[in-house]
Parts: sequence; C-alpha cells; structure tokens
Amino acid sequence: MSLASKIANLFSPLQSQIPSNNDSIPPSHFASVQPEDRRQRGAHDASPKRRLSMEEEEEVRHPYIHCMLAGGIGGTSGDLLMHSIDTVKTRQQGDPLIPSRYTSLSSSYLKIFRQEGLRRGLYSGVTPAFLGSFPGTLIFFGCYEYSKRHLIDAGVHNSLAYLASGFVADLAASVVYVPSEVLKTRLQLQGRYNNPFFNSGYNYRSTLHATRTIIREEGFAALFYGYRATLFRDLPFSALQFAFYEQEQNWAKQYVGGKDIGLGLEILTATTAGGLAGVMTCPLDVVKTRIQTQVNPTGDVPKSVSSNQPRASAPNVIPNMNPQPRQPARTISTSSPTTTIPKQGAVPLNTSSVFRGLGLVYKTEGLAGCFRGVGPRFVWTSVQSGTMLVLYQILLRQLEVHPLVASGGDSAL
Repeated sequence: MSLASKIANLFSPLQSQIPSNNDSIPPSHFASVQPEDRRQRGAHDASPKRRLSMEEEEEVRHPYIHCMLAGGIGGTSGDLLMHSIDTVKTRQQGDPLIPSRYTSLSSSYLKIFRQEGLRRGLYSGVTPAFLGSFPGTLIFFGCYEYSKRHLIDAGVHNSLAYLASGFVADLAASVVYVPSEVLKTRLQLQGRYNNPFFNSGYNYRSTLHATRTIIREEGFAALFYGYRATLFRDLPFSALQFAFYEQEQNWAKQYVGGKDIGLGLEILTATTAGGLAGVMTCPLDVVKTRIQTQVNPTGDVPKSVSSNQPRASAPNVIPNMNPQPRQPARTISTSSPTTTIPKQGAVPLNTSSVFRGLGLVYKTEGLAGCFRGVGPRFVWTSVQSGTMLVLYQILLRQLEVHPLVASGGDSAL
C-alpha cells in the first residue's frame, strides 16, 4: 500500500473497510459500493458535526403508543407536583383586592398553607387538574409526534416543524383540558369550602358540585369560558416550549458528541425551555386567568359594581338554587400586587377578547400588571416542563427495553 493510500485511510472510514490491495480494485467498484445503503454509510463519511446531524434525522422513531403513554405519565406527574405553585399563581392573578393580599411566592405559599391547609388550600382543584391533565397530554404527545414526523418527512425545516407541531398538538388537546382548567382555576381561587380567609365569590363543595352548579347557573358554555384566551396562551407556550426544547437538545447532543447527553443536560434543556416559554407568555396567562374566573350568569356585569368595593355576595351565593337574575358573585379586579398605592378607577376585566383584555390590563396597571404572577409561573413552568420532559425521555427508554408493541416506525401504534 502506498503512503498516500495510508494517509487517505486515516480520513476515510469507507476505504478502511476495503481490502489493503485497493489499488488493484477498479474505480467502478467504489461507484457501486457508495450508493449501496447510503443512508447507513453516510454518517461515517462526514465530520463529527455532520455525522451527529444525520443521526438525529434518522434516530429511532418510537411507536406512537409509547410516546403517548410516556408523555401522559410525565405531563401528569409534572402538573400534580407543581399544583400548589399554580394555586399561588392563580390567587395572585385573580385576587380582587387592591392591593392584593398575595404578594411574593414564598409569603403567599405559607399564608395559604397556614390558613387553609394543604388539601383544601394549596391543592384545591387537584381532581379536575388530574382528570384533564392525563388525557390532555396523552392526546398532545400523540399529535405532536405525528405532526412532527410528517412535517419533517415532507421537507419542512426542523425548527418550523417543532413550532407548528406544538400548535397543532395543543389545539387538539384543548377540547379536553379547557373545561378541566375552568374547574381547576375556580376551585383554586375558592380554596376550602366556606373559606373564611378569602371570599372568591364561589363556594363549591366538590368538583362534581362545581360542574353541576356552573352548568345550572351559567350554562354549559361556561365550562369553556376563556377558551380563546386559553388557546392564545397555551398554543404559543407549547410551540415555543417544544421549539426551544428540541433545539436545546440538538445543541446538547452536538456538545457531548452523542445522543446520550446525561441527566444534568436533560434537566437543563427541559427546565430552561419551559421557563423561558412561560415568562414570554405570562401576559396571556394573566388575561386567561381573569376571564376564566369571572362569574357572569346574567350576561352583563353592571357598571356600577366597583372593583375595589367589598364583595356584596356571601360565600354561599353560587350554590343558591334561586334562578332569578342577580349580580355576578365575582368581579375581577385589574390591580397589581406590586403596586404600593392602589390604582384609582380600576375597571373590571369584563371581556372575552384577549387583545382587549391585554389593553385594559396594560392601560390600568402598566407592564407590571401584564406580568403579574410571573415568578410563580416561571417556577411552575420550569419544574413542570423539566419533570414532564425528563420523565418522557426516561419512560421512552424503558418502553424501548420492554416494549408494549413492536417498534415499527410511523406504522406502529
């Protein structure tokens, strides 16, 4: 073998697999070898960065049922773990008093725990949260994987495919989780039954009682209060979250030079993706929470009701069986807990329009009002996203070792 051939073998894994007497092999042999199984050999005749990119494009596609179960368990675990933080966020955003009695995350957490306890206070609304979280994330991950794979196969750029798939998946899951979100949000704001520490305007005995009361008093459509606002918040959040996550995963794989990036980078990529998306969509979350926690059985909120006046209704107004028209049991203030001097002339957020709601909040409270509860939201989205996505990857690997169905790519269920 000539010296030139030995040097060439150092940079050509393909030639190193060919016998040392390759000088006697005609060029036509290489032409016939290179096209053969090109997708498998292509990862060996490029730089490390290019090799990693091709491995990512051709990584094993898990069966859809594995993705759905891993995502459902991971998402539900994250939601239940961070439910108490979500309760604090809801209280901060929905408190009608000016200024709010719930200020910092730590003080609000301890206040609710001391006054109302764990189950009926910090974990109020956990039942509808669970009932909506598992089927919702099950649908989400199934639709996300399906959309992502088909968009990438169609030639769509990876980043755009991740973004679009997040939108599509969240839209499909919204039919399930929005009604549960309405019930969860109201029960979180109410806290314990006959709560002497916080008058939310609600007084539901249980999730079933809340469902029946809302349908009877406000109609079935009330279970979808804030549907557009929820979509305006969750569609961008899911799209940004998974676009950030997939891109950060690619960067991490390039950094370590392989697919196994380790638990530390798994947690880092998942938490930063969720936290950044949560902060960016916080103004939409503020509007969504206030729209969903409005009670408007008569269709209109009287303009004479001031947002900083004491609540005229007793805590047990909602279960009242009297169908006579009455004032809403709750009006939502647009105050900000960070304002030391109460805003004068604050108006109730009496609208279902996301853009009008954002305008009202910004006009009456400024930028700080749009980011009310951003601290708990950042913590919640970071930890929830980290828990969900790390468990998702761990469960996928376990299901790969102990599969429920045979791995068959896109054709697998």
